[in-house]
Amino acid sequence: MSRGGQPARRRRENTRAAVNGVIDLRLPARQTAPLIFTSPHSGTDYDPAFIASSRLDERNLRRSEDSFVDEIFAGAPESGAPLLCALYPRAYLDPNREPYELDPEMFSEPLPGHVKTRSDRVRAGFGTIAKLVASGAEIYAGKMSFAEAERRIDTLYRPYHRALEGLIEATRHDFGAAFVLDCHSMPSVGGPTDRDRGTPRPDIVLGDRFGASCEPKVIETVELILRDLGFSIRRNEPYAGAYTTAHYGRPNERVHALQIEVNRRLYMNEATVARSRELPGLQKKMKRFIATMAEESLALVETL
Repeated sequence: MSRGGQPARRRRENTRAAVNGVIDLRLPARQTAPLIFTSPHSGTDYDPAFIASSRLDERNLRRSEDSFVDEIFAGAPESGAPLLCALYPRAYLDPNREPYELDPEMFSEPLPGHVKTRSDRVRAGFGTIAKLVASGAEIYAGKMSFAEAERRIDTLYRPYHRALEGLIEATRHDFGAAFVLDCHSMPSVGGPTDRDRGTPRPDIVLGDRFGASCEPKVIETVELILRDLGFSIRRNEPYAGAYTTAHYGRPNERVHALQIEVNRRLYMNEATVARSRELPGLQKKMKRFIATMAEESLALVETL
């Protein structure tokens, strides 16, 4: 905080930066809100060697993406908030997992003891390196080495989280608190491996780990703004948040994390993984949401 208790507004010389082609960090010229937007699953940089090693073609691999979420929330820097995006695809490595959630059946040798092999996400086929795509189809034609998993974690996973940790610390230092909005998309109907299989979903699901990752006032504020924009909202079902909200959401340390899942029927053709004509309208609404949330977040800092 600056003298007199007023937040210091951090100036940026560069408004956009890529780190070795791994992440896209879109910074405001001047951060004026204690918000951080993230999109860990909208990356589309597919390594040809990865596609060659897969049972699936690129279109089927893309079904695991949160396609175009980075475009939906692209207005964040205009409202004074950074947007962090992974450029690699979720099917290749998932930064919204613990660093070592791995299925031992995918590997050609025994895994070290520090690897978490029994989490619910691993059992479902969606670990740090996924076994399955969202449709339930297996990704790999053969087994991989643990050295390959280590390479992906070191070169892809760690840069993403170093960037996010830096954003959180800088934002909390400048404003006294940080609000991480972790942005995703969801199929319009529950899939074969989901608890709500075959059930149509609302426009947006907000996940706060059932109250653990942010103060109630944060999710209440986000929900009110989105409802005023005409969206139908549900909390924590079927998505309550994953690693990002669980790991970074520390309300007692004034870091609040909330997951936002946007229904894909609002902006894309789910079968062809293509933008629909509704996408520009959704972008405009989300730009209004971001601008309003930027204003409200300054008030939240004072009340939480």
